[in-house]
Amino acid sequence: RMFLHCTGANDTFGAGDVDEKRVAGARLFHFGYPTLMRAIYSDGGRGLEQIFRNVRQQGLTTTLDMSQPDPNSEAGQVDWASFLQRVLPVTDVYLPSFDETLLMIDRPRFGTKPDAALLASTAQRLLDWGAKIVVLKLGDQGAYLRTGRNLAGMGQAAPKNLAVWTNRELLAPCFQVNVVGTNGSGDCTIAGFLAGLLRDLTPEETLTTAVAVGACNVEAADATSGVRSWDETQQRLANGWTQRPVSLQLPGWRHDAKSRLWVGPNDKI
Repeated sequence: RMFLHCTGANDTFGAGDVDEKRVAGARLFHFGYPTLMRAIYSDGGRGLEQIFRNVRQQGLTTTLDMSQPDPNSEAGQVDWASFLQRVLPVTDVYLPSFDETLLMIDRPRFGTKPDAALLASTAQRLLDWGAKIVVLKLGDQGAYLRTGRNLAGMGQAAPKNLAVWTNRELLAPCFQVNVVGTNGSGDCTIAGFLAGLLRDLTPEETLTTAVAVGACNVEAADATSGVRSWDETQQRLANGWTQRPVSLQLPGWRHDAKSRLWVGPNDKI
């Protein structure tokens, strides 16, 4: 697929464009697609770091999503590893796709199919760089969650029971649907995860909801009309919505019948 993109104000957007008065009173601040914003990616992450520091001072939880740049474009030539090492220490939840993550921080492996070891090592690097919660979107294989040892200071959207979220490693399979279009499926998956976080669900419930919202999205050709209400989505899950099989190699993992998720060897619960 191909997107025709008029960058417009995205090229100049920076820290000065975030109105602190409009942010005041919110619980969570989500930033998406720095790869499409020239002023944001061209300064090595300094502007985004400042934005996140500013909203954190107001008590907000910070969350970040990426998009995959053309490797041959200006954005594709950015040192994204250095960018992330600057920004992730002020990022509470990082939610990129697995493929774009390899492109940014492990380019020789870009295009490699994920397995248990590569998922764990990739997520661990992002945690070591400062992210508290990492969610790697895996396309038709679902979503992978890895959390750190210290989740303190996550802001107003932080889970009330941090212990339940600490040192977790989970994988939620996709749900069986009639795929009409995948435009926006990753964004909807993120929306489901953030909605679960804001409702103080468990990690298992939050990751499952994320994948469920992404599955609803692909049942329509556009980016949003397939998404159902919160109650409808939860009812669909409660009715035993069929999951797709996971084809990833997951040695050392176990399937938890209650949550219907895969639990990794790095999970400490």
